[in-house]
Amino acid sequence: MSLAEATVGQLLIPVDDFERGVAFYRDVLGIPFLFSAPPQMAFFACGPVRLLVGVTPAGQSAQRGSAIYFRVNDIHGAFESLKDKGVQFRADPHVVYRTPQSVLWLSEFNDPDGNPLALMSEVTAAPV
Repeated sequence: MSLAEATVGQLLIPVDDFERGVAFYRDVLGIPFLFSAPPQMAFFACGPVRLLVGVTPAGQSAQRGSAIYFRVNDIHGAFESLKDKGVQFRADPHVVYRTPQSVLWLSEFNDPDGNPLALMSEVTAAPV
């Protein structure tokens, strides 16, 4: 058996403070809140993937590392909106890759617990 037909169903985002984590993903980022199982887990709908914002159990250390890239249509608008809500970005939206067909924009930031996040937008390249 292989995972060739599998899809990603859920991603875990470890947080140290449950209420702060829920508030950030729900109120600052605006990701639709599904339900919670306090004091450790809250679930959010991010397209077809569910995000689990969870407190690491006592005695275990949080494993941070994989960045989550949120695909948006208007990276500049999303950037300004989140910046107005206090999100501190590492850089303004910038082009990271061009093809004849499209341009890939990126802007990285962290959540309050240091988890790496980013906005990304792939737009059709303007005709030359």
